[in-house]
Amino acid sequence: MTQIDLAVEKLDEEAIRSAALVAFYVPMHTAARIAAETCKRVRALNPDAHVCFYGLYAAMNEELFRSLGAETILAGEFEEGLLSLYRRLQSGSNGGDGSDGAEAGPQPEELVSLARLQFVAPDRTGLPSLDQYAKVQLPSGEQRVVGYTEATRGCKHLCRHCPIVPVYGGRFRIVQRDVVLEDVAAQVAAGAQHVTFGDPDFFNGPTHAVKIVEELHRRFPDLTYDVTIKVQHLLKNRELLPTLRDTGCMFVTCAVESVENRILEKFDKHHTAQDFIEAVGIFQEIGLTMNPTFVTFNPWTTVEGYSRFLALIAELDLIQNVSPIQYAIRLLIPRGSRILELEDVQELIGPFDHESLCYRWDHPDPAVDRLFEDVLEIVKDATARKASRPSVFADVWRKTHEYLPSAGPEPPVDEATLVAPATVPFLTEPWYC
Repeated sequence: MTQIDLAVEKLDEEAIRSAALVAFYVPMHTAARIAAETCKRVRALNPDAHVCFYGLYAAMNEELFRSLGAETILAGEFEEGLLSLYRRLQSGSNGGDGSDGAEAGPQPEELVSLARLQFVAPDRTGLPSLDQYAKVQLPSGEQRVVGYTEATRGCKHLCRHCPIVPVYGGRFRIVQRDVVLEDVAAQVAAGAQHVTFGDPDFFNGPTHAVKIVEELHRRFPDLTYDVTIKVQHLLKNRELLPTLRDTGCMFVTCAVESVENRILEKFDKHHTAQDFIEAVGIFQEIGLTMNPTFVTFNPWTTVEGYSRFLALIAELDLIQNVSPIQYAIRLLIPRGSRILELEDVQELIGPFDHESLCYRWDHPDPAVDRLFEDVLEIVKDATARKASRPSVFADVWRKTHEYLPSAGPEPPVDEATLVAPATVPFLTEPWYC
């Protein structure tokens, strides 16, 4: 078996030419776009190979992937389906596609499985070394090699804009504790100094999560980690946050999405702006770093609202915590998104764009779309220059106030802060979906 990570490696054409099965893992939007483009090359190199797409974005884009020649599509808890596919190809049967002489028909494996599986620890032999991926940047200037694991998959919530909802529908599945611990131990042996937990919400099962990090800290006291947790789960389980801090949690990514209650209601987030402010206060009190993320540009964004968002970030002393790309995140609407339930969204969207794997939309106020483009250019330029986060914030602040009818105040960042080094840890590769 040959494993190729197209995020950091080139396609191995010889391996493709000799493969009986080519399976693309598509856990996120960017991965799905890379896989769709690569599939065309795979088909040209080896038209007889059985092509499979598996992962969160597989079922949502079934129509496109089948048009590219995919014969098997697997989403949700896909491992059993992959094993079934491998075994039937080994036995000489290509399932219901007609290549074994049978009449063509649907794949025998479930398109979306939510089975409760007994996992085994992943075998990452053959993948690039961990030092070829993102690092954790510390305020001291040190960088730490990062590994990745999951303690749970899916999510119990139904946020309208979330791509997990069309697949899991408000359900989540546990990855057994011993499997997670074995997985992390193998990555530590391979050089990992920090682990990113990829759970959509680490507190889907808070007791399960805390037992894992307590045991990891006992075994590997110098190992650090980061997790993703919803605002409402941070407040509900606030008594567990010191345990995260004390077991090596460097930061918590929190999908805040907006600081306006009317927009949070559209997203069905089940938290308020005040809840976010309360969570920030808890983090600052106990000395834990929050990494807030936002969908800053959406159909309900206004220039005035965007300026208030920037003002709140400054007021809460979060300028160093916000990754620059978060100032320029625009709502992505994939197939099956619950956001399509909203009448005002239906009025905005165009046809589904198979190239970008989403529905295109224009803001009712063209000025907001222009502001988005301007902010995106600021962020791109700042990233290329490796500008400080306060410097990016100041540039975005000034550009935003150019769109307001009267001149606004100067950004609340002094000259010394503009060039100050980072004061919080963060991943060197920006996090966004």
